[in-house]
Amino acid sequence: MKYFLFILMVLCPAVIINAQTTQWSLDKSHSSVKFAVSHLVISETEGKFKVFDGTLQSAGDNDFSDAKVDFTVEVGSIDTDNTMRDEHLKGEDFFDAAKYPTMYFKSTSFKKTGNNQYALSGDLTIKDVTKPVTFDVQYGGTVKDPWGNIKAGFKASATIRRFDYNLRWNSLTEAGSMVVGDEVRITLPIEFQKK
Repeated sequence: MKYFLFILMVLCPAVIINAQTTQWSLDKSHSSVKFAVSHLVISETEGKFKVFDGTLQSAGDNDFSDAKVDFTVEVGSIDTDNTMRDEHLKGEDFFDAAKYPTMYFKSTSFKKTGNNQYALSGDLTIKDVTKPVTFDVQYGGTVKDPWGNIKAGFKASATIRRFDYNLRWNSLTEAGSMVVGDEVRITLPIEFQKK
């Protein structure tokens, strides 16, 4: 009997912790994965990835401190509104999608930095390189939609250097500037639905 009570005491906190965890799935129809990079120094080229997925675990419905985020992006779904450019980006000069079909992000921390502001840090894997990155996150709020689903909205943004991830293709203009910039701005307007 004492052994049973001991086991119960050990397991109860784990049960309570699991009961307090809120699981969220990505609402893909109200989310997007966008990027922008400089072109010829004078302008920007924008693009997006059409196939992606993500999950979020939080302690509640309105406070996302210490939440856990996992996100995947299928590289072959890249779309810049230019078929020739998209094929080049999928090739060995850039993403090498045949060999590395998926990008991964796994959070290491989600900290509140202000009113509806968070810093989401984690490991981003592109090709065979994993590096830490921190996203600035604007929390838009949590609401119940007309069908009774609980939704939470966010907008995350970060800038990475593509050379850090072995996306090293480069060509120079006559003036010696890069045709495609090194810094890539990532923007993620996303919506999660409570399971």
